[in-house]
Amino acid sequence: MSPSHTRNAGTPLKTEWFDDINVNRSALERRAATLPARRSVKKEYQAAWLVRAVQCIDLTTLAGDDTAGRVRRLCAKAKNPIRADILEALGLSDANITTGAVCVYPTMVPHAVKALEGSNIPVASVATGFPAGLIPLPLRLAEIRYAVEEGAKEIDIVITREHVLTQNWQALYDEMAAMREACGEAHMKAILATGDLQTLTNVYKASMVAMQAGSDFIKTSTGKEDVNATLPVSLTMVRALRDYGERTDQIIGFKPAGGLRTAKEALVWLSMMKEELGHDWLQPDLFRIGASSLLGDIERQLEHYMTGRYADLSRHAAA
Repeated sequence: MSPSHTRNAGTPLKTEWFDDINVNRSALERRAATLPARRSVKKEYQAAWLVRAVQCIDLTTLAGDDTAGRVRRLCAKAKNPIRADILEALGLSDANITTGAVCVYPTMVPHAVKALEGSNIPVASVATGFPAGLIPLPLRLAEIRYAVEEGAKEIDIVITREHVLTQNWQALYDEMAAMREACGEAHMKAILATGDLQTLTNVYKASMVAMQAGSDFIKTSTGKEDVNATLPVSLTMVRALRDYGERTDQIIGFKPAGGLRTAKEALVWLSMMKEELGHDWLQPDLFRIGASSLLGDIERQLEHYMTGRYADLSRHAAA
């Protein structure tokens, strides 16, 4: 991550910023329904947007059977996410197209750091007892420090959902502020696990507390919940992000994760970011997509743009 803006300094907890908020789910769902329904970008414009989507991917492996070899293969794909012949046909052979980051478990960080050496691709690590976060806070903070010491430049933390469900905003703020301090120079991406938060109002309020506590990004999901990134949830979060920015002049990033698998979906989320927040949020320092299989479909669509034919997805493996 190479931000062109200062990091989020956070604020003291200010519950008055969201105490009276009540998100209108019906209105959000109507707005969300318009995004995939409208005419998408076409031809060379679609190809350009898909290349940008690739640059915003946090290429991820978070499986129980992860190995050093799998991580090395993933990193090789992150450095060369689009086949050389496709890049040449697009006129992008010298554009140094890479993914936005590689995201792994803490114990895999050293392998990723070594594999990405010299590439300027940051390693992101989940931490704080991912995905549930239900371990004592000192252990969660120690896990952050371990990942940072091993070379992670971004830390994807998970919150205690109970604090949101019981409206204990002070406890949520305090734990996230401690996590932000433990991250040091590494950027903190706060995973809200929105599928567990029950209401969009809770999503808005948790987003606001995360930003007040100093989060550099707010992120929808771990990818392990029953419901992960959805457009209504994403709209709720980016509007909280916009409201926070208007109050503080701080610029915060957004990361949808979990369930985004197709190039068409990537285009919808890019459209949402442009319409809701503007062109600046189409850059990898402010927008990331947490994904593993998405890259293969984007590469397949780019090949179709160049050749007019669809290749089998197996020709575009993630690693």
